[in-house]
Amino acid sequence: MAEFMELEGQDGVRMAWNVIPGTKQEASNCVVPVSAVYTPIKPFPNMPVLPYAPLRCRNCRSVLNPFSIVDFAAKIWICPFCFQRNHFPPHYASISDENLPAELFPQYTTIEYQSPGEASSIPPVFMFVVDTSIIEEEMAFLKSALSQAIGLLPDNSLVGLITFGTLVHVHELGFNTIPKTYVFKGSKDVSKEQLLEQMNFFLIKPKPPTGVIAGARDGLSSESIARFLLPASDCEFALNSILEELQKDPWPTPVDQRASRCTGTALSIAASLLGACVPGSGARILAFIGGPSTEGPGAIVSKNLSEPIRSHKDLDKDSAPHYHKAVKFYEALAKQLVHQGHVLDLFACALDQVGVAELKVAVERTGGLVVLAESFGHSVFKDSLRRVFRSEDKDLGLSSNGIFEINCSKDIKVQGILGPCASLEKKGPLCSDTIVGQGSTSAWKMCGLDQATSLCLIFEIVKKEIPDATLQSSNNQFYFQFLTYYQHRTGEMRLRVTSLSRRWVAGPGSIQDLIAGFDQEAAAVVMARLVSFKMEIEAEFDPIRWLDKALIHMCSRFGDYQKDSPSSFSLSPRFSIFPQFMFHLRRSQFVQVFNNSPDETAYFRMILNRENVANSVVMIQPSLISYSFQSAPEPALLDVAAIAADRILLLDSYFTIVIFHGSTIAQWRKAGYHNQPEHQAFAQLLQAPRDDADAIIKERFPVPRLVICDQHGSQARFLLAKLNPSSTYNSDGHHPGGDIIFTDDVSFEVFLDHLQRLAVQ
Repeated sequence: MAEFMELEGQDGVRMAWNVIPGTKQEASNCVVPVSAVYTPIKPFPNMPVLPYAPLRCRNCRSVLNPFSIVDFAAKIWICPFCFQRNHFPPHYASISDENLPAELFPQYTTIEYQSPGEASSIPPVFMFVVDTSIIEEEMAFLKSALSQAIGLLPDNSLVGLITFGTLVHVHELGFNTIPKTYVFKGSKDVSKEQLLEQMNFFLIKPKPPTGVIAGARDGLSSESIARFLLPASDCEFALNSILEELQKDPWPTPVDQRASRCTGTALSIAASLLGACVPGSGARILAFIGGPSTEGPGAIVSKNLSEPIRSHKDLDKDSAPHYHKAVKFYEALAKQLVHQGHVLDLFACALDQVGVAELKVAVERTGGLVVLAESFGHSVFKDSLRRVFRSEDKDLGLSSNGIFEINCSKDIKVQGILGPCASLEKKGPLCSDTIVGQGSTSAWKMCGLDQATSLCLIFEIVKKEIPDATLQSSNNQFYFQFLTYYQHRTGEMRLRVTSLSRRWVAGPGSIQDLIAGFDQEAAAVVMARLVSFKMEIEAEFDPIRWLDKALIHMCSRFGDYQKDSPSSFSLSPRFSIFPQFMFHLRRSQFVQVFNNSPDETAYFRMILNRENVANSVVMIQPSLISYSFQSAPEPALLDVAAIAADRILLLDSYFTIVIFHGSTIAQWRKAGYHNQPEHQAFAQLLQAPRDDADAIIKERFPVPRLVICDQHGSQARFLLAKLNPSSTYNSDGHHPGGDIIFTDDVSFEVFLDHLQRLAVQ
């Protein structure tokens, strides 16, 4: 694994196959598709930033890179993608073998260009959209979190505020004398034209007779924009005083009904307002939602409490009356936001579902952040919100207005991207006929992206047959180039270029080469994203069966065995952990929707779809560390056998971190031994997992939930649900002080046993 991590440290790329199957047939035999997980703006401390424009191939527009063939005498370079001969411009006249420009250095396969004079004139924009149909207690939590967030905003950023319940209130922050709001009915959608008309945008400067209204350049006066979007330093006082006076929605709610909440209308008004005032700028809509939407477009449930909110069963049986209508509404909203270049961030805090499953499309296509918690008072929400605005240590590096493009050798096509982006529908010879995720394009829009945002690119090998062996040895490289054009948080536009080359193999002796280049962690993550995607779009799809078939095919192709002899089966170390990843993926919350609401499932999948390989692997197969008096902290097997009375376990499953005290440790703690000076060692043992958990929490976004529990306590379920059930209630011989799991799930040993039997057939 180490060399794959090294490649990621250089280019931010992990590929499932680092030696690529060379023909269409070979690739389909490999089961896991040829794919890459790429983090477009991962920070690299020693990556050069060049202060000039990149040199592009005049045929395929790819950028000059270390894999280009250069003829220094004739001042010509040959593009590795389309073999076009390009002349160097006059300012490259002095180049030679000894005097190379940075983009030709072999170690700079990832490099950034900074175009001088292309900085955006518009500062970052934040539009807060706040739900007021929540109980007083939640309202107090939310107000305190928001006033903290407003204090952390960059001084030059523009801020707007919309609150909503039964009605939508757009606050005119620029009106100093008294608080002034424009009120819209929650039950009907308002068009952009009606919105501008009703909010008196054309009082001073009349409406232009033709053309699109887009910001101060096209049709709006900057005074009228400044009524609703003000620099944070100017309106901090006005904002705080509005927040202090903010009351919960005054409309009475009958006992047998849900509160009325028009989330869809409020988000639509926010999008139209930003689209009219600041199109094309890095604007974010931050939506704080405390319950299900029950009014207007995008409602997910009726007001009657007798009607339950949709469950997975309802969605499977197609008996969720509001679902498809709401998804269609949010798809249209996503399209509008992508066109404007704006981001939707979602903070959903409620014990009930709020409609994350419907909103998913708008958040994901715009590259927004999502946080799901039980209450606005919960640390998961409060700490995550603080992290969004924190600028110095561990900041998210939020950037905006990204366009991601891809170039590759002609024998490779792109099926699509699974991740937070939207297709720009740029069709061309690179696009495959098979579409996965955002496909049939070679360019994507990334309205919002941060240092951790990772895209999963799925490729298809189109070469049909193998040319003769002599040709294969001379030209056996596939080339890829990823271009990310984005607005850096300093406001300047940058272009990040990553160029890669990978060897391809084909023919009878190629299996050992393929095995040597297999990255099992990246492959597990690609399979997890693929299975989540298929579960969402394919009706009657059976994920367990699909994963099992894939794993059996992989093992029978890449395992060593004699036919029909399971005991002879073995896997190379490159493949040995892959079955374990698949076992845990089958049991994970991405595949098992039982006991999770559609909102939770959508949330887990949204995070899986935007995180890098290392983080995604923790979601699929959590890490477990054991602390005891006998030894230093050490990794433990994710198995019920790891539980012992005199051990503390720390489980990190990405969304939740569990500190689990064995029964003896818990008794000592309750007796207060750790407070006595002679039991210093025990106090240190209790503290060690807390310190490690805090270190993980500091690094991560969204902030995980911390659960501290004891053996046999009710919260121990958070740990037990993730462990391999090697001893259950009907197996014999479990060790004293240990634990058993009450389940009928098969254990990993039984799973492997069956896998070996099927693979050797």
